[in-house]
Amino acid sequence: MCMVMISLDIKLRSDHTLLISRTSDFGERMPYPVGHRVRVEATIIQSARRLFNRYGFDNVSVQQIMSGAGLTHGGFYSYFKSKSDLYIKVLGCSSTESEWKHLPDDTRADVASTEAAAQVVRGYLSIQHFEDVENSCPMVALPTDVTRSGDDAKRAFEDVFAAMVGVLEHSLADTNQQRRAKAQAVAALCVGGMVLARAMANRVVADELREACMAIALDLGGWIDTSSLKDGALRPAMKN
Repeated sequence: MCMVMISLDIKLRSDHTLLISRTSDFGERMPYPVGHRVRVEATIIQSARRLFNRYGFDNVSVQQIMSGAGLTHGGFYSYFKSKSDLYIKVLGCSSTESEWKHLPDDTRADVASTEAAAQVVRGYLSIQHFEDVENSCPMVALPTDVTRSGDDAKRAFEDVFAAMVGVLEHSLADTNQQRRAKAQAVAALCVGGMVLARAMANRVVADELREACMAIALDLGGWIDTSSLKDGALRPAMKN
C-alpha cells in the first residue's frame, strides 16, 4: 500500500487573513474539496450562535468560538473581518423563511403548509424552544446585544423579524394591510413572550406566560377556537 503524507502550508497575508494550502509528500498542491470553505464557515457560525445565545456577545471570545467549532484561533480572520462581522452573520442565519427549521425537531414549521403560521407560533412558544437556549432563535437571546450594536446588526435583526412576519402573513385571510399588522403583532407576542418567560425565576409563572402568549397569538390569527381556553385546551379553529 502506498501512503501519501499531506502537509499544511499556512501563511499570514498582509491583511491578516490566512492562506492555507495542502501539499502531498510529492510536492503536489492538494486543493480542498468543493464546498469546504462554506462548510467551515457554517460550523463557525453555529458555534458562535450557541455561545452568543448562552453567554451574550460581550462574554464570548473569538478563541472560544473557534474552539467550539473544533478549529484553531488563527483561522478565524480568513472567514470573518471581526467578531462583530460574525455576529451579523449569526443574526442573518435565520433571515429566510426556510430557516424556520431552527425550531426544535418536533416543533419545526413546514413553511409550505397552510398550517405554517400555527406551527410557527406553537413551535416558537413551545417548552422545547424555551429550554433549548443555545439553539434558540437569535431574536430571543440577543435583543439586548442588538440594541447596543450598530445599524448593520439592527438591520440583520430586522431581517429575521421580517422573515417570521412573512411566514405568518401567508396563513392570514385578511386584507393586505390587516394581514401585515396581525402578523407583526403575532410575531411580537411570540418573541416578547419567550424573552419574558425566560426572564422569570419561577418556572410556573414562566410557563403560564408562555402559554398565555401562545393562546392569544393563535386566537389573533384565527387559528384556534377560544371557547376551549376555559378548560386549558387549545383546539384548532374550525374552518368554514
